[in-house]
Amino acid sequence: HVQLVESGGGSVQAGGSLRLSCAASGSIQRTNCMGWFRQAPGKEREGVAMINRKGTTRYGDSVRHRFTTSKDSARKTVTLQMNSLKPEDTAMYYCAADRVPATRRLLARAYNHWGQGTQVTVS
Repeated sequence: HVQLVESGGGSVQAGGSLRLSCAASGSIQRTNCMGWFRQAPGKEREGVAMINRKGTTRYGDSVRHRFTTSKDSARKTVTLQMNSLKPEDTAMYYCAADRVPATRRLLARAYNHWGQGTQVTVS
């Protein structure tokens, strides 16, 4: 089993920045990527970013060029740096991990291991 714990959420004004972290433990050697997702009230869970074991990243269209994900394999931690935040970025943010085919890594339904989420509010 894989355990994931997010941290770093909070409230920020539009144009500001936040940095989220996701600490992984357990059987992470069985996974090949970690993803960041977000869900606003009444909306579907949206793929934000993902990073694979090689460090290759991919981003959702709405956050590309504003958000950056990176990993520290030694510390088993993935981060999401969010810049130029907009009110529409307000959501609960989750990290997820699994063994996922390359074409599905921004699809929430492809992941079985999830953190508890951290709230990001942009006003």
